[in-house]
Amino acid sequence: MAVTKWYSLRVISGKEKKIKERIEKEIQRNQWENHVMKIIVPTEKVYKIRGGKKVISDRNILPGYILVEADPYALNAELVDAITSLPNVIHFLGRSEPIPMRDSEANRLLGKVDESLEAADTMIEPFIEGETVKIIDGPFNEFVGDIQEVNEEKKKLKVIVKIFGRGTEVELNFMQVEKQ
Repeated sequence: MAVTKWYSLRVISGKEKKIKERIEKEIQRNQWENHVMKIIVPTEKVYKIRGGKKVISDRNILPGYILVEADPYALNAELVDAITSLPNVIHFLGRSEPIPMRDSEANRLLGKVDESLEAADTMIEPFIEGETVKIIDGPFNEFVGDIQEVNEEKKKLKVIVKIFGRGTEVELNFMQVEKQ
């Protein structure tokens, strides 16, 4: 198998997924599957809390870019022109002569995508110490308190709630509270 390199393709932001599909069809149509191995829209899974529910979505790591894994010896003018002439594609980095990404840079981006597939737990709106939250689940349901400590790793919060006029520390997970 040929040694491959990763290339950055500049595209119109917000249309990355559609462009990826078009490029894949173009590659199939021209039977270039052995020249272009992979096309990736670098995204990570993130979640927000909406109405007490955990909502997971994809967030683009590099808006306006698609990563293309290709054989550098097969990446000829015809192939480059076919891809860059598609609607909403601007150009490869390096314009007429695509410049491959450094291996370290490609691995960092791809690693972030892979980690995201495993973890799927990066919060878009993280909890902050001192912030006021409402408890929406458990024995302290409907209580309001201030965050004293945030543990991102365990997805836990220490919240101080007032019970009979005294501050009481309660440990809760992220899913049991919502921002005020």
